[in-house]
Amino acid sequence: MTGRPTDLTRRAALRAGALAALAVPLAACGPGYDESPDPLQPLLAAAEADAAAARALAKGKDADAAGQLADARAAHAAALKSEVDRLNRPKPSSSPTPPSPASLGELKERLATARKQAEDLVGGLPRYRAGLVAAVAAGCAALQRIAPALGPGEDAPKPPVAAAGAVPAEAVDPLQVALAAEHAAVWVYGLVSAFLPADFGDAEKSGAAEHAVRRDLLQTMLSASGATPVAPEPAYVPKKPVTDAKSAALVVATAEADCASAWLAVVNHTDDANLRTTALHALVAASRRGTPWRSEAGEKPTAIAMPGQTA
Repeated sequence: MTGRPTDLTRRAALRAGALAALAVPLAACGPGYDESPDPLQPLLAAAEADAAAARALAKGKDADAAGQLADARAAHAAALKSEVDRLNRPKPSSSPTPPSPASLGELKERLATARKQAEDLVGGLPRYRAGLVAAVAAGCAALQRIAPALGPGEDAPKPPVAAAGAVPAEAVDPLQVALAAEHAAVWVYGLVSAFLPADFGDAEKSGAAEHAVRRDLLQTMLSASGATPVAPEPAYVPKKPVTDAKSAALVVATAEADCASAWLAVVNHTDDANLRTTALHALVAASRRGTPWRSEAGEKPTAIAMPGQTA
């Protein structure tokens, strides 16, 4: 009889352990688990298909552009796959594989569609995912400017001339960083005017004007939130001296990349859909402007795959 209490205790423990094991998958399927298809999966599938298609075209007269497109879309696929695998949500039903393109131009519509799909998702995603997808959208927008066969693509909407009320408190600091980047960009466009040929005049003037509008917008938004907008520096020191048209193009491309990074940080630090949209448009605009300047400076790749993200 002395052994029975021990046996009962052991059996009770085993029974409790079995029940606990059963509870784990039940909990995984409970209210905390999203059983809807992952909205990033179509973006991933499109990026993988585009990368493979462009890789097959990376020869002949369009070899450089096709290679850049393949590399960038492969980078998009890798980043998206990492996030899709992390959450491991159900996958939507697979779409038919698009036909293999016979020329680079046949990827134009696919690239535009991928950009729009990504842009449309940004407003409603959790913060980290919103930033990831915003960078993919901006990358697609930048790629549209690497070759006439792929673009030119639509420019981002112009920024409003005034802000509609205060911004969320958590976004104030990132917006201050964006304002500092916009101040620097306005200064850079003024600097390079002395080194660029006359045929750069329109690009220089339009870039400077748009950065000035975004600067003014940020100052209004921050003031409406009770913050004191950061002031511009008296002057800025480029990483490399500006001595000719090529170095001037490089410093402009760097300023655009800095603005892209600052605006992506805004996306990453707010849940406000309207503010995310404002930041996304600024990110896309900076990415698209930066592409031809990088080309003039001889930078490779011409388009940054994931604008705003640190290497």
